[in-house]
Amino acid sequence: MGLSARGLRAAAGAAVVLLSAGALQAQAPASPGQRYRQAGDLIRTGDALGGIAIYRSLAASGLESGSLYWNWAQAAAARGEAGEALWAILRGREVEPGDRSLLRELERLREAANLDPAELAPEPMAALARFARRFHLGWLALGLAVLSLAAHLVGRLRPALTWPARAAWAAAALALLAAAAPLAGATARPTGVVVRRGAPLLDGASATAHSIGALRQGEVVPLLESGAAYLRVEDSSGARGWAHRDDVWPLSN
Repeated sequence: MGLSARGLRAAAGAAVVLLSAGALQAQAPASPGQRYRQAGDLIRTGDALGGIAIYRSLAASGLESGSLYWNWAQAAAARGEAGEALWAILRGREVEPGDRSLLRELERLREAANLDPAELAPEPMAALARFARRFHLGWLALGLAVLSLAAHLVGRLRPALTWPARAAWAAAALALLAAAAPLAGATARPTGVVVRRGAPLLDGASATAHSIGALRQGEVVPLLESGAAYLRVEDSSGARGWAHRDDVWPLSN
């Protein structure tokens, strides 16, 4: 009887451990990959809002990718939110400038929204910034600058050699060329996308401000000033005013 009692207690203890482990596993948060797949499943079953909410959470945590924003754009387009779809594709292009599928989808959405290409590119220098990110020109410039300094050092240590000086100046010139695109791109003003149809352009940054016009859904606008709930923007016609943050989503973090 004593052995049986001990055996029963041991079995009960093991059962408690197993149940606790199962409960902890059930309560463990899903991994980013699981959440990403869950978003896709929700969208396929018709819950686009639920899927987008997961994509938004993943992006806010820093887990951005071109595919995440491509899927976000498809879900937004399925809901008839053309502005949000364009924002998602443009944000994906910022994250992965060389993704050709994003560029193709951007052109399709632009034509569907009847927008001129210029309405998506109000800041030409921003294209240089994307070019620099795509080809890592900033890192290339830094590497060439280090190479130039190393060649100068070799020339000082071995003055009889002639090639270090030539190599140093050549590397310095190439470093300046590589740095030109990212430096020029840094001068571009930040931009945002009008995500709501008929978004008003206001004469002030307040709920009582008067509307002085309307912004085109999907249009990319330069952001001139930033407030708590409003952004000062400039539309493609040159008109300036304030728009609510719910109506214009910035393309940069």
